[in-house]
Amino acid sequence: MSLLERLKSHFLSHLIICYVFLFSGLIVNLLQFCTLPLWLVSKQLARKVNCRLAYCVSSQMVAVLEWWSGTECSLYTDPKSYPLYGNENAIVVLNHNFEIDFLCGWTFCERFGVLGSSKVLAKKELAYVPIIGWMWYFLEIVFCKRKWEEDRKTVAQSLQNLQDYPEKFWFLLYCEGTRFTPQKHEISMQVAESKGLPKLKYHLLPRTKGFWITVQNLRGTVAAVYDSTLNFRNNEMPTLLGILKGKKYHADLYVRRIPLELIPEDEAECAAWLHKLYQEKDSFQEHYIQTGCFPSPIVSPPCRPWALINWLFWSCLLLYPLGLLLVQLISSGSMLTIVASVTLCTAGSLAVRWMIGQTEINKGSSYGNKETPRNKN
Repeated sequence: MSLLERLKSHFLSHLIICYVFLFSGLIVNLLQFCTLPLWLVSKQLARKVNCRLAYCVSSQMVAVLEWWSGTECSLYTDPKSYPLYGNENAIVVLNHNFEIDFLCGWTFCERFGVLGSSKVLAKKELAYVPIIGWMWYFLEIVFCKRKWEEDRKTVAQSLQNLQDYPEKFWFLLYCEGTRFTPQKHEISMQVAESKGLPKLKYHLLPRTKGFWITVQNLRGTVAAVYDSTLNFRNNEMPTLLGILKGKKYHADLYVRRIPLELIPEDEAECAAWLHKLYQEKDSFQEHYIQTGCFPSPIVSPPCRPWALINWLFWSCLLLYPLGLLLVQLISSGSMLTIVASVTLCTAGSLAVRWMIGQTEINKGSSYGNKETPRNKN
């Protein structure tokens, strides 16, 4: 193992990365709270400021993926559609099979310059979580309770608020509602059988109501749906902990651009269209497993330097006072101070490991586990 590999796998390196992320995130949250008066003066200016503040946080995770672990990301797509990416608003439909699929989605947002402004449909509880949740709140992320009767009006209103958004954005949507597991897949296919729908091999049954309400309320705002199917070479199942340890993966993403006017406006027809889309996504996964590639040429955008520059800026800004503090602790010679510092570092490391553990598939949401064939989509 080389010196660089040892450095990447060392726990102290992970602790430093997490320290920079946590404290820079809290600083960004504070700056976002300071923009509250600006919303009263100029809503559009406040939005632009918050897009750039949010980029300071989310791009750090992209930098860890691209520059720390060296993970490569290849894009399979139609060369005719490629020039439009990043130059139009779009709904991005992603599969949800991997622990870091959200991070790969962010990486492609970064490469096309829409990372700071991109949106997701997230559960309401996340709005109260420091750093990511608070950042999303100021980004006008669409939050839901996963209860259709309560979500219908609130989600529609949140989506309509994006009609005059001043930045190009992608709305990332996981139509399956939860991450793929064998247990959830078995239950989901029971639902498919009860409804007379074709069974899927590599996906859960998509939840059509959320997709339909998103499309309906973003008509005239977004130009297309980007059907995106992600996979990793060599049958690897990457983890966030693996990325933090510097393990290199290779992600392949297949994207099809579908103009929004081709998607039916009627709810039932839109639901049928989405089910057909997921049958096609299943066939793309089958093709990838059999051939090792997707049915389209590779047209990959290069890594941009801004995520790395932002990461280095925050690292320099926050590690300098930390270094001074450590020097003072060592020079003080106080055993009590040193023990207290070691205790705090240990508590911090355990907290970081807990947060990483929440991304693991076996720690994922139980949403979908209690589904029954009588459930209505």
